[in-house]
Amino acid sequence: MSVEGIWDLSISTPIGKIKAVVELLREAGVLTGTAHGAGEEVPLSDVALDGDWLTWKQAITKPMRLNLAFAATVNGDTLTGTSKAGRLPASKVTGQRRVVQAGTEH
Repeated sequence: MSVEGIWDLSISTPIGKIKAVVELLREAGVLTGTAHGAGEEVPLSDVALDGDWLTWKQAITKPMRLNLAFAATVNGDTLTGTSKAGRLPASKVTGQRRVVQAGTEH
C-alpha cells in the first residue's frame, strides 16, 4: 500500500478542530514526512506502515508544546484514527489525500 502524498488532516481536540497538512515521502525505502499547521512546520519521526496501519510521531509548539503520537487506518485516499498527547485523552483524526492531476506539480 502506498501512503505517500499530501494529506489534509482534521483533528478534533478539546479546544476545537485543528487543521493540519502532512506530507509523506519514501526515501530509500524509508517513510519520512513533515507536518504543517498553526504556522509551523515540523518533521515527523518513527513513521511506520504495517499493512493499512500508519503511525508517526511529531512535536509541536503551537498552540502549546506537545509531543503527539498518531495512529490511523488508511483506506485508499482516506485515513481515520487518533492523535495522543501524553496523558491527555486521544483526539479523533480524519484525513483526505490530495489528488494530484497528471502532469501538474504540487
